[in-house]
Amino acid sequence: MEKWLAIATLSGAVIALLFAVVTALKVLKAPEGNDKMKKIASSIRQGANAFLKRQYKVVVIFFACIFAVLGVMTAFGLLSPFVPFAFVTGGFFSALSGFIGMKIATAANSRTANACIKGLNPGLRIAFSAGSVMGFTVVGLGLLDISVWFILLRFVFHLDASAITSAMLTFGMGASCMALFARVGGGIFTKAADVGADLVGKVEAGIPEDDPRNPAVIADNVGDNVGDVAGMGADLYESYVGSVISASALGVVAFSGFHAMAVPMLLAAVGILCSIVGTFLVRTKEGATQKDLLKSLSRGTNFSAVLIALISFPLVWFTLGKDHIGLYFAILAGLVAGVLIGQSTEYYTSDSYKPTRSVSADAETGSATVIIGGLSLGMLSTALPIVIVAVAVIISFFVSGGAGSASLGLYGISLAAVGMLSTLGITLATDAYGPVADNAGGIAQMAGLDEEVRERTDALDSLGNTTAATGKGFAIGSAALTALALMASYVDKIKEVSASSGIAVDTTFDLMNPLVLIGVFVGGCLPFVFAALTMSSVGRAARSVVIEVRRQFKEIIGLMDGNADPDYASCVDLCTKASLREMVLPTVVAVAVPVIVGMILGPQGVVGMLGGATVTGFLMAIFMSNSGGAWDNAKKHIESGVHGGKGSEPHKAAVVGDTVGDPFKDTAGPSINILIKLLSMVSIVFAALVLKFNLPSLFF
Repeated sequence: MEKWLAIATLSGAVIALLFAVVTALKVLKAPEGNDKMKKIASSIRQGANAFLKRQYKVVVIFFACIFAVLGVMTAFGLLSPFVPFAFVTGGFFSALSGFIGMKIATAANSRTANACIKGLNPGLRIAFSAGSVMGFTVVGLGLLDISVWFILLRFVFHLDASAITSAMLTFGMGASCMALFARVGGGIFTKAADVGADLVGKVEAGIPEDDPRNPAVIADNVGDNVGDVAGMGADLYESYVGSVISASALGVVAFSGFHAMAVPMLLAAVGILCSIVGTFLVRTKEGATQKDLLKSLSRGTNFSAVLIALISFPLVWFTLGKDHIGLYFAILAGLVAGVLIGQSTEYYTSDSYKPTRSVSADAETGSATVIIGGLSLGMLSTALPIVIVAVAVIISFFVSGGAGSASLGLYGISLAAVGMLSTLGITLATDAYGPVADNAGGIAQMAGLDEEVRERTDALDSLGNTTAATGKGFAIGSAALTALALMASYVDKIKEVSASSGIAVDTTFDLMNPLVLIGVFVGGCLPFVFAALTMSSVGRAARSVVIEVRRQFKEIIGLMDGNADPDYASCVDLCTKASLREMVLPTVVAVAVPVIVGMILGPQGVVGMLGGATVTGFLMAIFMSNSGGAWDNAKKHIESGVHGGKGSEPHKAAVVGDTVGDPFKDTAGPSINILIKLLSMVSIVFAALVLKFNLPSLFF
């Protein structure tokens, strides 16, 4: 069983990576456009590469410190000797996923703009192919990391299933830490540039978006890549491996063998094949509406979901036997929940539907009503996803046999999370496609291409806003299910450490226990504090960009007339310095709080904290993501010609709403779903330390 499992998982990783390479070569063969387009694209690439190089220097220092801490814990027998190295590999592959995605995105942006000269479908195919490279790189590297560790721990060190999953859980902590750095750092960069460019350029100076006279325009395009591509790739790598590993760990608890590990790992491998098939179905026609474009992408993702649903049945039947076929329906529940959350997000954020169009109409009466409308839309949009997740959890638990065995029910919930992310290859492709299309529109504007080309890139960009919001919906939904599975893994870890060390601990975790209750309140507060830190970081960084853009408009003679060039590099440098400075504190808070809570409140307080953070974090992430997406598309809806069109007072009001929504949807919101999983990962890694050294154990 173990050998076939290793071969199948490694084969899935190799197939995904080969497909990514072939697709990347196809993208790179496409012509890049005229010399001006090449020059603009080169500036964006240089800025993105420079940012990541400086970001990784900071990250290496942080990882070295955590590696040293884990090494000390290992020396004192509190951790397995594999844990520090697993932590490093998790962070490395997470960073590599984002880096590769960013490289292909910055190579595809001008090629997409050039393809849009021919038509809408060629542009869509280039942008989607670039997104596919990102999607299949993430799942390929994720399975590669899992399969290599499995082979190493099983066939070199001959560990049993329980010891393998216990060690592998910890590289999720490395992936989560890297993802948080990438999302927060990249998010601060991109939104500081975006807010600065929009407030001064579009609102104060009245010049179009991506106008080459705007000093922040290159920084804005760089930000799309370092935040929405590199950050997103690291984020979803972490979601993907976290769901597979947590399901494997709970499977071992429920079944005590490798066959339970096989289901999530094989499901991920099969999902790659289904996703590849789906990519060939994405195409559209000239003059397509937003609904037509959405259908073209949905056709690929939905077909992949149907394929995985059909294949999962025999996979569960032959791996676990007919007595546990209920686990198939848990996988199905996760798949359906993912699709429904995606559709809910699409409904609330696409300008093809009433909610976002209502926000556009609010712009008729000013920016205040736009902001009020967007906030209320985001709050209301949390209701349906919470119901969907709740139904998925209850179905997954009981169809898996949770009524007779809680461990089986929890295994079912974790498989629902894997089911939701099983087709991540193509769902991430539809997400990563968005920043490529956005950059293509900017290049078309700056290079002075025909208005028809800009209309095509705008159509692709508007679609990208919706698919990005849908991708965030998938990430947030899977984060909630994975966080629940990781909470269960934490409880199992506490029991395991308690049994091996002889330290008695109460594992009932009753909500009426004051330690648990205090933990719930602390955890419930964390997403708000975290969002405040990231939002204020964007605000401070954006202020510096606004001041710099105003200075250049005032001091550079001939800039507004097009007779002088702006200093693009100064804005890129400002955003880089600000984002690197501001990204450290939120990450340190996320890593330190679980340990501090554990030391003060003990394991009971940690469980309460994880529960509180998961609930409020899930709601906050959806609220912020959907409000931001709606504000962005409401602005684009006005730019299409309604409510006065570009340059009108309603348009200026919508731009203000969009600038508020930028850090909502691209910095704070997507970072929160990483936060709730990182809290669990850190808690699991430091479980032995918390169990042996906590204040309640001294007094009770």
